[in-house]
Amino acid sequence: QLPQYLLEAGWAREGRVIACTQPRRISATSVAQRVAEEVGSVLGDEVGYTIRFEDLSDPDRTRIKYLTDGMLFRECMRDPLLSKYSVIMIDEAHERSAYTDLLLGVLKKIRRKRPSLRLVISSATLDASYFYDYFTSTPGTTPSTASNPDEATVVAYLQEPVSDYVREAAEVVKRLHVREGPGDVLVFLTGREEIDRCLDMLAEWIPTCALPFAHSQMSLVLTSRRMPKTALALHPLPLHAGLPAEDQQRIFDPSLPTSRKVILSTNIAEASITIDGIRFVIDTGLVKLRSWDALTGISRLVATPVSQASATQRAGRAGRTSRGVCYRLYTEEAFKGLERTTPPELIRTDLSLQVLQLKSLGIDNLNKFEWVTPPPAENLVRALEWLVACGALDSEGRMTQEGERMGEMALDLKMAKCLLASGEFKCGEEMLTIAAVTSVQDIFIIPEGQAGALAELERRKFTAQEGDHLTLLNGTGFNHPSYNAFVRQGRSSSSFCRAHAMNFRALSRAMSIRAQLKKYFLRWRIPLVSCEGDQQRLRKCLTSGYWRNAARIMPDGTWRGVRQETVLHCHPSSVLFTRRPATGWVVFHEVEETRTTNIRVLTEIDPDWYVLPPPPS
Repeated sequence: QLPQYLLEAGWAREGRVIACTQPRRISATSVAQRVAEEVGSVLGDEVGYTIRFEDLSDPDRTRIKYLTDGMLFRECMRDPLLSKYSVIMIDEAHERSAYTDLLLGVLKKIRRKRPSLRLVISSATLDASYFYDYFTSTPGTTPSTASNPDEATVVAYLQEPVSDYVREAAEVVKRLHVREGPGDVLVFLTGREEIDRCLDMLAEWIPTCALPFAHSQMSLVLTSRRMPKTALALHPLPLHAGLPAEDQQRIFDPSLPTSRKVILSTNIAEASITIDGIRFVIDTGLVKLRSWDALTGISRLVATPVSQASATQRAGRAGRTSRGVCYRLYTEEAFKGLERTTPPELIRTDLSLQVLQLKSLGIDNLNKFEWVTPPPAENLVRALEWLVACGALDSEGRMTQEGERMGEMALDLKMAKCLLASGEFKCGEEMLTIAAVTSVQDIFIIPEGQAGALAELERRKFTAQEGDHLTLLNGTGFNHPSYNAFVRQGRSSSSFCRAHAMNFRALSRAMSIRAQLKKYFLRWRIPLVSCEGDQQRLRKCLTSGYWRNAARIMPDGTWRGVRQETVLHCHPSSVLFTRRPATGWVVFHEVEETRTTNIRVLTEIDPDWYVLPPPPS
């Protein structure tokens, strides 16, 4: 409500804008939609939003603008004083995302030159004095606290730990569905795979004669002949960052009087968004966080215990409108042993892109930058070394033209390097597609059971023996007649996706991202040509950007990175999971840590390419 009060008070007069940042795109879009309805505006007019690869705002008419923290930080690169904004509200500051912390440091500097700029920092769980102490040297700073204990929520713990928390979550859903009255359910899991697995368990428990369930494309109202006629139908919905925005918005649709929504979500439902009707929360006590190993240069997505602050946030999702219950699938002793807060992202992540963007703002001396929490010195050193190695900085630490372009694209620097090198390798058309597709959720839908077997057969039609990047390229291939028909008909037809077990929404979003990335090529006059089927050129280009993510296969079928001896495993979704590459070497897109450390999206390379110098700029 605060941005609306500021609007009414006149803070958006004379062309000024009130900005409100969110750590996630679903938060920015959903809050913008709600506020637009409340002020009687069409979304994109007086109230708008900006998220990565999507801008629904008007430069002349928008007065309240919701945007992700990363997008506002990017605006600093074009307008270092953020001169069009009269008030900037940093929401959910307690999450301590990388760009929230960077924004706070930059805004502290901006307010010294623009004391008229008003800054509001909102945090649901963190003591306001933490940020107040950071800004004490800045005039006009006033702390305000409000206590909002979730007295309407009852918290229940397990007596003993469980080994399979996903199955336990499904069991709790079943029990409360049978025993409890009306009220929707919110289940916190760590990622898409767990969400899909839990969906399968619920579908197996309550058989249905409806159409097959396609995860992330549609939901299904589940009913059972074993249930009493008066029982509510179960309406499961997935929610994770990989879903297109349209699918994410479906969680806000009110439940029918005869049904109960069960939202299976990652931590994106933990804050910012309010889902009416949630009465029960099931908290598995885990979250996937990205961590970075400065020694190996590899980022991992690791399932780790939540903090007490996050657990409190999750419990608060229940009982917003009536008495609620939070079932914690861990013991009370385990809760007491949790960290008080989640470690700031900046101290556990690869800082290469952020350092590059700070240099774009003219902040060359990183030691003098006023960090909210200073990152480890080793992480900063490694980031600078990598930026020099990939050509973004020269040997004196000055930004190169290539570095300026990498910072502007704001992609993972390895992929940005590939895009900039694609002109020399003559594979720009293909690299644009690969960059777009790897920016969205998986385009192939492989459910469990018989439907999954049929979907896998469809995926194999696109399989490239060289690996996953080329398989994804084939899935959006320029020469496939069905795909060309899909492109011509645009979003009005999903027949191509239905016929080939592909995610229509994800593919549509990838097309939109590709079109936006293409604008960089045209502006920078990078040759936009096709490799015409020469896969070696394309794989060399991938190696030029992903050389840090090279791995070799071992006799036992496991993998080793080139800079460390951690045992790596090929992810089961890879086309190389059942095939040993002839050269024994691959580059990979990312690492995910579950019970094993898995490398995802692999492509076979020749080890001789690994020592090739980068193409001339």
